[in-house]
Amino acid sequence: MSTEKLKTLTDNIETIIRGKPQEVKYVVAALLARGHILLEDNPGAGKTVLAKTLAQSISEGTIDFHSANGGVAFKRIQFTPDLLPMDLIGTHIYDEAKKDFVFKKGPLFTHVLLADEINRASPKVQSALLECMAENQISAGDTTFQLDPFFFTIATQNPIEMEGTYPLPAAQLDRFFMKISFGYVSEEVETDIYNNYLSINNGKNTVKQVLSYRDIIHLQQEAEKVYIHPELIKGIVHIVQGTRKHQEIALGCSTRGGITFIKCLKAWALVNQRDYVIEDDVRTLAHPVLHHRMIFRNREASRTALMQIVDQEVNKLAKMGIQAKK
Repeated sequence: MSTEKLKTLTDNIETIIRGKPQEVKYVVAALLARGHILLEDNPGAGKTVLAKTLAQSISEGTIDFHSANGGVAFKRIQFTPDLLPMDLIGTHIYDEAKKDFVFKKGPLFTHVLLADEINRASPKVQSALLECMAENQISAGDTTFQLDPFFFTIATQNPIEMEGTYPLPAAQLDRFFMKISFGYVSEEVETDIYNNYLSINNGKNTVKQVLSYRDIIHLQQEAEKVYIHPELIKGIVHIVQGTRKHQEIALGCSTRGGITFIKCLKAWALVNQRDYVIEDDVRTLAHPVLHHRMIFRNREASRTALMQIVDQEVNKLAKMGIQAKK
């Protein structure tokens, strides 16, 4: 069963990433929705380990890329102010044997990409990710390279108030299906981590491969088939349009954002072992999927405006007593 496989995957990741079941599910849902995810948090919260553990949990099923640690191919790029677009995409180098220039692929040619501290690089470098995230391809000179269907980006950024950071452009933010904050763990979980950090560190090198590459591709197809009631779709339309009319929101959500919301809702339902979307899914995913796509007039509005719209619409749907299943 697809749902059993997904539970196996999330449980496997949680053996390393302790005390963050909701965040692990967000990441897996973004993967199943064929999207990408942005984690905004302080250093040391486990973002890099999460990306590596995800990659190591999935056995390799293609011949294009190979991972030294087992699992699908994983690449990590540390974004810095002096990084260049060619450091991501790759470049043409002269081959003495062939007496011609050949293209040497960069780290973007992978399955799971960790773009670490993405907002420390200049906007020019950040934009190098746009094409591959939006269209699953890379253009270099006159040649266009198709990326693997699996291609999944987990990007991290430090809070923008920290020194040496560049705000991500709106077009770049819009390519991330979700933006979440990993946050610190509870006192109880942190105590457990301190007591068992040696076994956790050793476990990072022996993570079980519980799903295959083909399993993930199949689960992505299954996520697309998840049922969403027409009234729920109407509710999403009302939420999206409501963000454009709210007095405290300067720039509301786009149509593309609404489509992304539906994709994520379907994937989230599957991760939670359902083949249908319910009203509570809308409330749960509204902030991670929609909030970063909007511009608010003030800090207070950024905390409350979106959820006011969402709560009002979800309460209406709940009163209607919609049967989520077919």
